Amino acid sequence: MISHHKYTLAGCVAILLWSTIVGLIRNVTEQLGPIGGAAMIYTVSSVLLIVFVGAPKLKSFSTKYLILGGFLFVSYEICLSLALGMANDRIQAVEMGVINYLWPCLTVLLAVLVSNKPVNKLLYPALALSFVGVAWTVSGDQGLSAAQLMANVQTNPISYTLALTGAFLWAVYCNITRRLADGKNAITWFFIATALALWVKYCFSSEPPMTWNVGVGVDLLLVAIAMGGGYAFWNIGIIGGNMIFLATMSYFTPVFSTFLSAMILDIELTTSFWQGVIMVTVASLLCWWLTRDKPQSSPDTELAEEGV
Repeated sequence: MISHHKYTLAGCVAILLWSTIVGLIRNVTEQLGPIGGAAMIYTVSSVLLIVFVGAPKLKSFSTKYLILGGFLFVSYEICLSLALGMANDRIQAVEMGVINYLWPCLTVLLAVLVSNKPVNKLLYPALALSFVGVAWTVSGDQGLSAAQLMANVQTNPISYTLALTGAFLWAVYCNITRRLADGKNAITWFFIATALALWVKYCFSSEPPMTWNVGVGVDLLLVAIAMGGGYAFWNIGIIGGNMIFLATMSYFTPVFSTFLSAMILDIELTTSFWQGVIMVTVASLLCWWLTRDKPQSSPDTELAEEGV
């Protein structure tokens, strides 16, 4: 029993670590630049993953998984990190994090579209609620307004596009990898590929040289620990933890992430912002609940196993 709780606790630690990523990434990219900072983050995270998770031999994975899964993973991570780094300000960066958490609902939507299984009709209002929640958050204090929504998006269309594209990419990744991975996890290699892709982009960018000091080094190490440590602890959690509990907890990540990001970035979020975050969270929980396996079957926790 104690061992079971230990594994479950490890999974909870992973969720909390992942919930700090939005704020920590933004903190580092403010100091090292959107591209250079992201490249450093994934480089250090790759080193930590090699040390604590390991790097299985590439030949142990299917070629389709490495190519297709790797492409989707790298594309998603680049979209997310650049969306956060290129946001106009810290509040907008947290908005990008909320948009990112559309992926659980989008994952369910894509799974439903490619499946012939009947689904509860309440699923579609739940999916709609997730988008309403994002629109509510992005619209600002005026509440849900199409005009205000478009006006805010037009202030930084690149970041908003990257964040939304990333959510779709991760939803596709979750649906694809469960079929191609065969129970294996190439997360270390995918992180290495992400770092290499970002360094190539940095070399061809016009970003100025990175300026280093002790504070930057500490912030970089913290975000690398959060990213690499999150995956390491999650691997421990899924070995023998309570996956029903962990899956449920993972769907509260938008709330955890927004709260911790506000603390890390020292910002205050409006009531309407929080209302949007809660809508996205409730929508994710409803999607999971309406599509969960029956009690006699193993619960579908693959969404939580894949995402951050």
